[in-house]
This record gives sequence, C-alpha cells and structure tokens, in this order.
Amino acid sequence: MPKFLCLLLCISLAAHSTRAQDAPVPDPADVASVDAIIAALYDVISGPAGPRDWDRLRSLTTPSCRLTPTARDSTGAAVQMTWTVEEYINRVDDYFENNGFFEVETARTSERYGNVVHAFSTYESFRSLEDEAPFMRGINSIQVLYGQGRWWIHSVAWQPEWPDLPIPDQYLPAGSEH
Repeated sequence: MPKFLCLLLCISLAAHSTRAQDAPVPDPADVASVDAIIAALYDVISGPAGPRDWDRLRSLTTPSCRLTPTARDSTGAAVQMTWTVEEYINRVDDYFENNGFFEVETARTSERYGNVVHAFSTYESFRSLEDEAPFMRGINSIQVLYGQGRWWIHSVAWQPEWPDLPIPDQYLPAGSEH
C-alpha cells in the first residue's frame, strides 16, 4: 500500500476512535453480537407514542453512520435521502412523540467477511402491537462493523415494499407469501 494511503487510513481510524469515545456508552448486551445490535436497533425505534431513547441509538452507531430511506417523489420516481443519526432523530422525533410505531424483523439474510457484516433485514411496521396486519413492509440493508471490542451499526438503507416492487421470496420468512 502506498505510504500516503496507509497514512490516510491511520488518520481516519484515529479520528473514528476519538469520536467513538464521545458517544454514549452502550449496554454491553446491545453490542455483543450482530443479532444483539440489530435487535437493539429495532427496539430503540419501536414503541407506543412517546419519547425514544435516542442516546441508546447513538450508542449503537458509528460517528459517521448514515441512514438512507428510499421513497417516491411526486412523479413516482424512487428517491433517496441520506441523514446522519442526528438528522434522523430531528426528522422523526415529533412523529414518534405523537404516534405509535413498531418495526418487527421477520427474516434476515447476512453475509460476513472478517469484521464486516451486511444484513438484509425484512421488516413489518405496525402502529400498535395489536394491529392484525402491518401498514408497511420492506427491507433494511444494514452494514455492521466490529471494532474496539464491540459491534457498530455503520449504515442503514431501507426500501419499503411497493405494489410494483414486492419483496422477493428469498427475503421473506419461510412459508410466507406475498
């Protein structure tokens, strides 16, 4: 590796380490495994109308974490927005204060290489746990990294299911149908 690239990588890792020390301290159980951190991610955004534990979300994510939803614009074209964790919190906090929202993982496929995991996490969204059917389904594409003795959420991009874009069978729970 050229010396310049090696130096750049070292500076980047040092900056990440310094910023990570400023984050809220996570519950060790939340960051002990890929399963635990993904469960914690779903748990922190889910609940009845009221406040969420945003420090818990901050404790799960890298300082450079990005959250990227896909939506449709007024013409029906797919568009993405990319937010930092703080931008996400600012966008959804009032909604969660006034509305119940429960996101439940129904299936997952994951690939791992060393300290990097990519998970396709299929979800269903409900306004209440008593709802018979979800109001939305989709897939969260979650990048999880291992470092500093723990797991970190590095990015989440999500795509809701649309009538013309059903979730492929391989990402649905076994035995389920569209």
